[in-house]
Amino acid sequence: MAASKSQKALRWKHREARGGPSVPSRKDDFSAQDVKVKARLKREGALDREAVKNAAGVEFWLNTHDHGEIEPENELEKTWRLKQDEVASLVEVGAASKRYDLKLGQLGPYACSYSRDGRWLLLGGKKGHLAMLDWQKHKVVCEVQVRETVKDVCFLHNNVFFAAAQRKEVYVYDKRGLEVHRMRDHKDVEKLCFLPNHFLLSSIGMQGVLRYQDTSTGEIVAQHRTKLGPCKAMCLNSYNGVVLCGHAGGTATMWSPNMTTPLVKMLCHRGPVNSLAVDQSGRYLVTVGTDKQMKVWDVRTFKLLHAYFCSAPAKSVEISQRGLVGISWGSRVQVWKDALQTKASAPYMNHQQSSGHIRQIRFCPYEDVVGIGHEGGFSSILVPGAGEPNYDSFVASPYQTRRERREHEVHSLLDKLQPDTIVLDPQSVGNIKLDPKQVVAQKKEQQRAAAAAIVSKQRTKNESKQKMKGKNKPTKRHRKKQLNIIRDNKEAVEELVKQKTAQNQREVGEHVPSALKRFF
Repeated sequence: MAASKSQKALRWKHREARGGPSVPSRKDDFSAQDVKVKARLKREGALDREAVKNAAGVEFWLNTHDHGEIEPENELEKTWRLKQDEVASLVEVGAASKRYDLKLGQLGPYACSYSRDGRWLLLGGKKGHLAMLDWQKHKVVCEVQVRETVKDVCFLHNNVFFAAAQRKEVYVYDKRGLEVHRMRDHKDVEKLCFLPNHFLLSSIGMQGVLRYQDTSTGEIVAQHRTKLGPCKAMCLNSYNGVVLCGHAGGTATMWSPNMTTPLVKMLCHRGPVNSLAVDQSGRYLVTVGTDKQMKVWDVRTFKLLHAYFCSAPAKSVEISQRGLVGISWGSRVQVWKDALQTKASAPYMNHQQSSGHIRQIRFCPYEDVVGIGHEGGFSSILVPGAGEPNYDSFVASPYQTRRERREHEVHSLLDKLQPDTIVLDPQSVGNIKLDPKQVVAQKKEQQRAAAAAIVSKQRTKNESKQKMKGKNKPTKRHRKKQLNIIRDNKEAVEELVKQKTAQNQREVGEHVPSALKRFF
């Protein structure tokens, strides 16, 4: 019975898929006079039908619309009460092995970063320890002690090169742990961010200068002074390539290498912004600050959507591929589900780390895993429903071979976007830019139409108002105007009039009728 149901579903998928355009059918083939053309059309039609059938089957078996998550059986059960030991006991052996702890002694706290395909892990200890691992095989690729403070680490376009922000400057290492480049222009860097579509490495730090350097040519593309003091929070909007920075004044700014001033400047918190993150669609921005709040912003309208209270100032925030929001403060990690579009009432998962304070958290791409860098080393915990289950091999493949990696690197360099394409709205790239005279004319026309609409509305309102006889006499208008006028001697005059009226009443007497009082 189950097999018959699946076959019916496949047939329905095949029918839906065949609704799109395809090559001419067999009936149309007989219109061709040439035998070779007729044979080629038949062959292409057969290949097209086979491709549609295979695509429908793949879509059915992959089931791309659903993904795994923790679901409570009744209303009394809460997912945030579930511990990591219980989660590991309920999942399969392969998934349970992705939960582990690396105890790295006194070299922390550690900064961590995953590669785009989610296969490689990069660790940077504050006391100079750098390591790259194939974390799924638990294999160390390289390890080096730089004997210098390491503030942040990030991968470049693939796992062959990575950058480390050290005490004074930024250094680039290869997968063997050898130093291949020293970026002397990047001084006192606190945060690093790599733009994969543009091959740009951006950095910002204590000087408050945002720098862009092209890693394919080595030239500095842009240097912008934020004029907002030291900056320790930065993230990338992968939708449009805009870099976001969080500052000590509570503001978040959006930058492009094309402008020396921020594209957008938002006041997000009443204190310094500790961390910020943008989801993959580029629609939602999450910020955390020292005011113990996590705020969700709409990037399209720059308005506040939701605000969540934290028991302590959060230090790190990250958004997964599926829209889960992870924050950390102290030694605690909290994950929120459905917290972007709607206001969540309770967290999705909680985790208490026993190895000291947490420095940074990162979601692993294409895996239901959260990496935690803390004082005692590095920990990996399971968060069902965090990663995208289906990967695109043209973007990032976890099973990429050496030959595929080289081909992908060449294609990426050929498809590299110029820094001029980094704008808030990437859909505007390639459109026709209007002449300034046309823009001014359009604005004047809009202002004229708005003024005409206001006048028409006011005229309609005045005509609909019912006029009453005697309500608009000049004397009444003058009296109304005099009521709002404040003079210095007004109170004294009113008091004098009251006293005179009272004195006249005492002289006349109360026994005199009111009709005869005017004779006294």
